[in-house]
Amino acid sequence: MGPKPFISYFMPMPLAPLSQTAWGSVEVGARDQLNGLEDPALARWNYWDGQILSGPDGKYRMFASRWDQSLGHMAWGRSLAVSAISDGLYGPYRDRGLIWPDDEGGKGHNVVALQLPDGRYAVVVSETRNGDVFVSKNIDGPWEKLGRISVDQSTFTSVKTPGDRPDMAIKAAWKASNVSLIVRPDGRFAIIQRSGQILISNNGILGPYKVMGDSIYRGVAGIPQTDMRAYEDPVLWYSGGWYHVVVNHWRSRRAYHLISRDGIVDWRFQGMAYEPSAKFIRYADGTINNWNKLERPAVVIENGHVIAMSFAVVDTPKESQTGNDGHGSKVIVVPFDGASMDRDLQGL
Repeated sequence: MGPKPFISYFMPMPLAPLSQTAWGSVEVGARDQLNGLEDPALARWNYWDGQILSGPDGKYRMFASRWDQSLGHMAWGRSLAVSAISDGLYGPYRDRGLIWPDDEGGKGHNVVALQLPDGRYAVVVSETRNGDVFVSKNIDGPWEKLGRISVDQSTFTSVKTPGDRPDMAIKAAWKASNVSLIVRPDGRFAIIQRSGQILISNNGILGPYKVMGDSIYRGVAGIPQTDMRAYEDPVLWYSGGWYHVVVNHWRSRRAYHLISRDGIVDWRFQGMAYEPSAKFIRYADGTINNWNKLERPAVVIENGHVIAMSFAVVDTPKESQTGNDGHGSKVIVVPFDGASMDRDLQGL
């Protein structure tokens, strides 16, 4: 392991006016409602996901999903994919509406975004759509459907969760779940999905992607091997000569950091990534926010290093949110010192 765990590299959020009357549980604490993306009055929308890309104009775009808050959290399956824009990395992000309003009414959840090697931008949807990919020459659209990701399971079977074993699974059509997708430095495309399996494509973003093996979490010292079906929302990226994965365990609400040199095998545990009780979401004046749950982590990379992470957060247990009850979800953006982390990991 490196000298410090992942959680040590989070930095304080910029000091801003903190609201004592913002929607949500009192346990969250005074907070900056202009950080990230939210419905300030929680009158219309719950927001989720929140991948951020910087545009050629110096502004930031967030790719997220939203649904009617009056329906409660468990209506997430009705999510619509939206884009938002901000002059600054930390927000406020202004919801600009549906990304593809004329395709299935804008349907989209588990939204991730990236820039392709040819300069185009891509948005990928899983869970409510089976790996649909939309592309645009402009970060602001218009977006057109390129197609759907395909997966080659001839060597290893794709499974639903890390608790399922490829060697014991019945082969079935691939189902996109919690897809995180990047362009590797070697030009290939890589996916990590909810199961913790790595998928590689030599033929562009649509694939076919070859399933490269079992879950990368299995048998790794430091990664709890019980209740493995609760691992979800992995995020994959490359920086500092390492491939990185942060994965969330939804039941324990803890997340773990793994690294690998080739991004396929020999993954190793690199420490605790985060947990709500660790009080790492703090402002420059020391004020701490205590969100009930942090999900859908995503990284913002500039100059080759992670400079921030975004999270979808809820103030109370999701199943307790029934709509019009003052509780909901939003996206927050937290500074991260990825340059220092990458430097510290160079000697491993």
